[in-house]
Amino acid sequence: MATPSQVAEFLHTTSASLAQDRYHGTGIPYVKHGRRVLYRWADVRAYLESNTVNPQDAA
Repeated sequence: MATPSQVAEFLHTTSASLAQDRYHGTGIPYVKHGRRVLYRWADVRAYLESNTVNPQDAA
């Protein structure tokens, strides 16, 4: 499990950006543990895989 700040650092983004994604119901699936937000690393990797663009496939 990872905190939003850990995931933000990994993705080279901000915790605020991840919070906006959660607010809009988009982005990486997350787990609420009490008031804490946690991300599963498997979900982070799956999100990256599903959002990877291969320019060769676009042609």
